[in-house]
Amino acid sequence: MENIQSVDHFWELTKGKNALFVFSADWCPDCGFIKPHLPELEKENPQFAFYYVDRDEYIDLCAELNVFGIPSFIAFNEGKEIGRFVSKDRKTKEEVQQFLDGLNL
Repeated sequence: MENIQSVDHFWELTKGKNALFVFSADWCPDCGFIKPHLPELEKENPQFAFYYVDRDEYIDLCAELNVFGIPSFIAFNEGKEIGRFVSKDRKTKEEVQQFLDGLNL
């Protein structure tokens, strides 16, 4: 999973095909819960390019996107948001997979 390098980099990546952004932070216990499953999810969903967004480093971007709880997931395709799984709740691998399966690609 690639880390975004800047806000401009984020917006450039959203223009790609099926970009999934994982908003997280190192200190977040619920983020730590899903983190071990992210490589599996990435491998099992090759139709998506996975990108990591550090919530603390990009707090202004998170506010702009209304991402106030982490971990959160936002999918873009060719510059358009196609779905989001954003809340303050802990997420399981199965819930993230259901979110991905429900996206209209």
